[in-house]
Amino acid sequence: MTSYSIRKVNADNPAEIDRLYEICLLTGDSGKDASDLYTDPRLIGELYVGAYPTYHPEFCFVLVDENDVPVGYTVGVPDSVAFDAQLDATWWPPLREKYSAVQFPADSKDAGLVQTLMNWGHTNTDLAAEYPAHLHIDILPEAQGGGNGKKLLFTLIDAFRDAGIKGFHLGVGGANENAIGFYQHVGLEVVVDHEWGKTMGMHLTKD
Repeated sequence: MTSYSIRKVNADNPAEIDRLYEICLLTGDSGKDASDLYTDPRLIGELYVGAYPTYHPEFCFVLVDENDVPVGYTVGVPDSVAFDAQLDATWWPPLREKYSAVQFPADSKDAGLVQTLMNWGHTNTDLAAEYPAHLHIDILPEAQGGGNGKKLLFTLIDAFRDAGIKGFHLGVGGANENAIGFYQHVGLEVVVDHEWGKTMGMHLTKD
């Protein structure tokens, strides 16, 4: 039986960052493998994982197997509004330049992600006032269960608490019912219902 452990991400190791991109793709279809949905295998990772270890490695953790190979991750930032400004200043410009020169079929998943990239929205200020931090968590199927998801999630939650962060939020697609149930089970509540899914949050400190 495989045993797993949790450590901070090695943000200075390009191979480890590539592995996070791979996990993002392999869980990119509401927790299922999205490899067949995208022509560019790195695009989804550029949007949803790459900036986190770049700007806030102290809030990025990996679940690793017995060979120290990441099989899951959780990445977060303490201040979503400030993170939006970092993305606008230095993360999105080179990606927008790169992908503006790439033509994907208009109805493709890649084209949809490029549209998201070009029109990336900012965190709602009312949401950020109550839940300033946010996170993403993805685990490969073979490492799910056995409490791994909860341990990984609470490793980051504890780091947020230690930093005195008031609360955090995350987004989850409406089709990912298992994830919604998991988050509710560990104490998150639905903050906003969207057409695409839900924003869920948890308070960590009292005002």
